[in-house]
Amino acid sequence: MSRSKTSKAWMREHINDPYVQRAKAEGYRSRAAYKLLELDKKDRLLVPGQLVLDLGAAPGSWSQVVVAKLGSKGRVVAVDLLPMEALAGVHFVQGDFREQEVLDALLAVLAGRKADLVISDLAPNISGIGVSDQARSMYLCELALEFSRQCLKPGGSLLVKTFQGAGFTEFLAGMRKSFVKVGSRKPEASRGRSSEMYLLGKGFKAGSLSEA
Repeated sequence: MSRSKTSKAWMREHINDPYVQRAKAEGYRSRAAYKLLELDKKDRLLVPGQLVLDLGAAPGSWSQVVVAKLGSKGRVVAVDLLPMEALAGVHFVQGDFREQEVLDALLAVLAGRKADLVISDLAPNISGIGVSDQARSMYLCELALEFSRQCLKPGGSLLVKTFQGAGFTEFLAGMRKSFVKVGSRKPEASRGRSSEMYLLGKGFKAGSLSEA
């Protein structure tokens, strides 16, 4: 199938996707909101008053969900390489958090406070070359885990999007070193053919940075 035919087929599926239609009707910026809503309902991730870090936040649907759940005493700090339209209650930092300057900006916003929860919906731009895409995906997962080791409070949680394939088993082992409990989740809102899976680490072991 040619790329143009593939693109047209994807667009037809996207337009007819019930989660896309629902997101438009309910004011969410993308269908991804329903993944987080489902995961929160199952695992009670979001609690009023928390400090939550949203990695790969644009266009902002996860931040929308988080802000609504945390209430006025909660705080959301979001980061993305892409721009994100301003959202009340969210402090947004634009840039690549792999770069020290961006990481320093995030740490400055936190002002010494540790996060209760890090959520990562990071994914690379897909090239169509499976081996390369998987390697880049797992690299982003590793970055999210490393970032969490720096920014989470003891007992905190990490929710990270992964893709099953090369490197997944090794990453899962890394998660288990850093968290008391690690589980996998596949939300109904994830497209069926997608290999994406969310790993949830609970009970961050504060000493795991030196142990890893």
